[in-house]
Amino acid sequence: MAVNVNVYDLQNYPDNNKTVTIDIKQVTPIGYEGDEQWVVSATTTAYSDIAARTAISDIYLLEMRGGWVKSSGLVTNSTFNITSSNNKFRLRIDADIASGTDPQVKSGYWEITLTSGTAISGDQLADDMETQIRALQNNADMDATYTLSYMNASVEFTDSKFKIISGSVSEFYTGASRSSVHVYTGAFSNSSNATLGFDLPVGFFSIATALADETWGVKETTVATGGYTSPAASLDTDFVSGTSVSGHAFYITDGTNAEYFYCDGGTYSSMDIYPTLVNNYAAGSKIQRLMWQDPDNQPINYYQDVDAAVRWAIKSLANQIDYSS
Repeated sequence: MAVNVNVYDLQNYPDNNKTVTIDIKQVTPIGYEGDEQWVVSATTTAYSDIAARTAISDIYLLEMRGGWVKSSGLVTNSTFNITSSNNKFRLRIDADIASGTDPQVKSGYWEITLTSGTAISGDQLADDMETQIRALQNNADMDATYTLSYMNASVEFTDSKFKIISGSVSEFYTGASRSSVHVYTGAFSNSSNATLGFDLPVGFFSIATALADETWGVKETTVATGGYTSPAASLDTDFVSGTSVSGHAFYITDGTNAEYFYCDGGTYSSMDIYPTLVNNYAAGSKIQRLMWQDPDNQPINYYQDVDAAVRWAIKSLANQIDYSS
């Protein structure tokens, strides 16, 4: 059964409600070998506010990888002081590379000036960030491809961390059509990164990139024939030829014993390790590379249930509607 949801622009057109319809459909998308898929759809007959008198595309909730980035959490302030010396941050959403002559375009990012004040709560600051990110949709240099990504973006403050969520979703972790958020971590005048914790962020795209890093090669392997006998300073492995392992940290286990070590030289198949291992490890014991990850160990997908996915779809359509008529 379809559900009709009334949406409003209460500030500008409080009497002109529009309708978003949520339904379940059985479709056969391309790329699924002719197999039918059950999907949740979100549709509206209202016109777009982005391009006058044009229809708004339907949304099918099939892939829900919503890109995000969050602050380090190492800044544990209950309130924040924002002044002219720490009131700016830079970001870009999805594959957008900000370009143009507008003063907000800086080094491939959009520069946003936060509202100054003292003892600002994290929630208030998140609201300010969200408002200003969404306002970028009106910038003359904004690439129309990414307009919805900005106008539909969200900012939250939970557990002493700011999280910025892209207004788009995607089936891809990387590439030109990905959903992602990047915060510029380099030095620049009046940066708020250290104040907010965005000097050391973690995000959807950085984790996905680390997981898909083909320059490093295989992410795990096994101890080679002959095994490892403590306290040998080298460890023979089954890494494929050409894999670069020097400078990486590893975890090794045989199911009973487990240790950590660092590769400080050698070759892909015979690693120089530090420190030497305490235990002996038979051939076939697992070796796994340690890499950058979300310290909260959250799933890489921001939207984790149907309720959140449907709410995103409603928000996405509601933000595109022309409420003036």
